[in-house]
Amino acid sequence: MNVSLTQLDACAPPSAPSHTQRRDVLIDAHGRTIEDLRLSITDRCNFRCIYCMEPDDRFLPKRSLLSLTEYLNIVDAAIDMGVRKIRITGGEPTLYPELDTLIRELGRRPLDDIAMTTNGWWLDATRLTCWKSDGLTRLTFSLDTLREERMAVMTRSKTSVQEVLSSIDKAAHAGFPQAKINVVALRGQNDDECADFADLARSHDLHIRFIEFMPLDSGRSWQPSHVFSEREMVEAISRRHPLQQQPTTNPHSTSLEYVFADGAPGKIGIIASVTRPFCGACNRLRITAEGAVRPCLFSNQEWDLRPVLRAGGGIAEIKKFLRDATWTKQAGHSIGQDDFRQPDRSMSAIGG
Repeated sequence: MNVSLTQLDACAPPSAPSHTQRRDVLIDAHGRTIEDLRLSITDRCNFRCIYCMEPDDRFLPKRSLLSLTEYLNIVDAAIDMGVRKIRITGGEPTLYPELDTLIRELGRRPLDDIAMTTNGWWLDATRLTCWKSDGLTRLTFSLDTLREERMAVMTRSKTSVQEVLSSIDKAAHAGFPQAKINVVALRGQNDDECADFADLARSHDLHIRFIEFMPLDSGRSWQPSHVFSEREMVEAISRRHPLQQQPTTNPHSTSLEYVFADGAPGKIGIIASVTRPFCGACNRLRITAEGAVRPCLFSNQEWDLRPVLRAGGGIAEIKKFLRDATWTKQAGHSIGQDDFRQPDRSMSAIGG
């Protein structure tokens, strides 16, 4: 079932079985318990990355987006049902005008981890210090190339590599732990930079995470041949810096973790969503900026929570909606299979 945005207004998830409804927890039909909420707070972005957005993509009307109070009501309902981790996503979350207030409010809630993903185009040292003090736990930066001429091509923006690296440095001085840098590896675009990023990890004690190119581009140009695989990434890095894979201590981890065989600082992670999917241990639920609940990143179903919110629905109604939507979470994606259909929305519109 392909649920369009126009269909969403009249769409509610099927009710979960009654025995599940009695449990005050988010659990899907495959027995996975949701503890991690990805909250997109804007679909707007100042980049037009080639693997995500087309130059002429348009954003949703601002009236379609949720208010700060509505985002927080969703968070409170999710916390009541066992969510302990929140990741703030977009679009580019630093474009959200009430971001400082949101972080401060989240910091007052019983959460174990509050993280945010940003393209790092410009971060102020004072603001970073306030975020850390207010409860933001971690920052993840998106940076797909270390070459200035490629930066302009890949992001279709005027932001420089050095500006992003400066933001990463400011975050460290503000007290944030070892930064993670997400790198989407594209065959024929930046796949020759894997070892260069490993150099950066070693010299600055960073956690570089390479991500296989996923079919989430609005131009719908994704092809399996564009995927630079986890195996190829490891081989490319190991030719310069041999790697040792580390056992995971987190059963819900999305990445394969490596350290340098010579004991140098820094880490390498690889999110192999295409060639080595981790769906079986997924404990995540996504909320888009306009209040659609996406049980899976690759869902072709999403459930519109906004009518419930704007009809004055309280925490109990929100919890029931989240519980029922979570029950529909699919077992996994079908990338590479004949029946795979790319989601209608790009990563920017979904939330990372």
